[in-house]
Amino acid sequence: MTDRVTVHVHEGVADVRLNRPDKLNALDLATFEALAETGDALAADSSVRAVVLSGEGRAFCAGLDFANFAAMAGDAPSGDGTGGSGGERQKRVLSDITDREPGRITNLGQQAVHTWHELPQPVIAAVHGHALGGGFQIALGADIRIVAPDAKLSVLEIRWGLVPDMTGTAALLRLVGEDVAKELTFTGRMVPGDEAVRLGLATRTAEDPRAAALELARQIACSSPDAIRTAKRLLNRAAEGGDLAGQYLEESRELGALRGSPNQAEAVRAYFEKRPPAFTDPA
Repeated sequence: MTDRVTVHVHEGVADVRLNRPDKLNALDLATFEALAETGDALAADSSVRAVVLSGEGRAFCAGLDFANFAAMAGDAPSGDGTGGSGGERQKRVLSDITDREPGRITNLGQQAVHTWHELPQPVIAAVHGHALGGGFQIALGADIRIVAPDAKLSVLEIRWGLVPDMTGTAALLRLVGEDVAKELTFTGRMVPGDEAVRLGLATRTAEDPRAAALELARQIACSSPDAIRTAKRLLNRAAEGGDLAGQYLEESRELGALRGSPNQAEAVRAYFEKRPPAFTDPA
């Protein structure tokens, strides 16, 4: 992993930050790799109960770093200082984008977003400044989005004659419906934070999105991690559509697995004993 993404874990909350502030956290290959690797590491860490995803500096993420990718497509040096030889990294970024990552349903750019959706822990994106194109799609990968009122969000790909290609087409339809998804994609217009909430792109606004997200994450981290992970899994499945009868059966199965489990029993005891619960980390 490079320094493109920083992670600090405290009391069950992972504070994850895009860390390229001089470039408004614009996305290069090293950032894609760091995001995917960070998601894998957090998924394997049972002590993490909630994740906050934000950006350092003046913006959440300004989107793709076109200058970086253009340089890689041209006469990149043999080493670029971000891991691996320039030739190897050129080959990877210039390969057929329909190529899937080994064992995944995504390519690397998509996995930088999908990792937050598939992470067992809840993920809260704290968005300030700009979240454009790929940066916007990274925010859409989170479970909850808290945005600054003056934040600017955009499906910007149409400006470059492109389409959302980091899972954005699926995420937009889940959140805002077909007509709004098409309008935003066809126009690439800037959406301020307060409108993003009205449209369903964001959960709520806050003057300090990171502080609000960390507060919410701490609250979530105090609940049974088994129940929280199960709830995310069930809600993800429901949002993705499919067989309603199967969804109801899965609810029943998951509830049966939780009922009487150590963390479920601890939640009940702590409530009636009027004390903070002492949950154990998932196996």
